[in-house]
Amino acid sequence: MILNRNNDAFARIEAMSPRTPGGNYVPFKQVGELVYLSGQTNSRDGKLTQTGQVGVDVSVEDGYAGARVCMENLFGTLKQAVGGDWNRVLECIRLTGYVNSTAPFGKGPAVINGASDLVVELMGEAGRHARSAVGVAALPGNATVEVEAIFRIKV
Repeated sequence: MILNRNNDAFARIEAMSPRTPGGNYVPFKQVGELVYLSGQTNSRDGKLTQTGQVGVDVSVEDGYAGARVCMENLFGTLKQAVGGDWNRVLECIRLTGYVNSTAPFGKGPAVINGASDLVVELMGEAGRHARSAVGVAALPGNATVEVEAIFRIKV
């Protein structure tokens, strides 16, 4: 269950409208208690907050901020998946983050901490999760970061 509803990010999430997928996929898929959320980029109001490669065009700090935006977008999709009932959200199981970067950039985990930190800020211990942070050569629209997630909910 999301505990910290006095967070600025939570207010933005509450105000979000459902997003339309940019391709032939669904924004989320529920299997039993698990909700698989499709990847979200660092876009807000239909525009990317940053573009380019972290470590070349974008600082690690700006990448971190972009990962937070990705996570806000994921929470917006989760809100849709639970019909707006945050009490159905039990825990975050896993995040996978993709960082637009070049080899040998090794600070991907520091970038994806932006998403992880937000989950824990909003959910406390229920937000602690398994995670991968992967460097990739390109993301849709030259986005800086993309994050996908798995949550456990009450059915």
